[in-house]
Amino acid sequence: MDGSITAILDALPYMLQGSLVTIGVVIGAMVLGMVVGVFLALGQVYGPGFLRRPIAIYIWFFRGVPLLVLLFLFYFGLFSMIGINLSAFSVAAIVLGLISGAYQSQIVRGAIRSLPDGQFKAARALGMSDRRAIAHIILPQALRLSIPGWSNEYSIVLKDSAVAYALGVPEIMARAHFVATRTYEHLPLYFTAGLIFLVLTFLGTKGLRLLEERVRIPGYVR
Repeated sequence: MDGSITAILDALPYMLQGSLVTIGVVIGAMVLGMVVGVFLALGQVYGPGFLRRPIAIYIWFFRGVPLLVLLFLFYFGLFSMIGINLSAFSVAAIVLGLISGAYQSQIVRGAIRSLPDGQFKAARALGMSDRRAIAHIILPQALRLSIPGWSNEYSIVLKDSAVAYALGVPEIMARAHFVATRTYEHLPLYFTAGLIFLVLTFLGTKGLRLLEERVRIPGYVR
């Protein structure tokens, strides 16, 4: 028991440094996923028919192929083939972001669909173009309504980020594995890694709940 506690205390600062790497990957993935997801959602709802088919294929592909396969496909295959030299950290954030974009598109699409159709018609009646109506009326409301879905997506991306250690990204799981293979204290170190992920999950979802309360429209009922 004393050896396990000592191993945890010795490894904790090293693992907490890895949490900064994990947070960086998750933030990068969530931001990229939000940008991709918004454009995909708008294309699905308001785009022409010829655009919806490629979007559906994109969503089907990134939701259907396992994360580890995509990481290897992009890191060892696609980027190398086209001559782009990116770090494992960048590839992990990009791949997680592209996957998250497929899921976030459905979150935003559902939020857009939940808005009354009369708002878009009223904007047109006031002389607003479709782009202005979407940018100034539809999208601000849809993004507010998407925050609860983002809380769930954040938790998923955070957990999936642990797979990035397969590329050598020095995040929490990679550092826990590195220390465990040298101290043979696998159970306490992996348990500590799990606790760190739980804390990060709690802090992130709590922050998004506070954001949801802050941007809530008074008197608006979905």
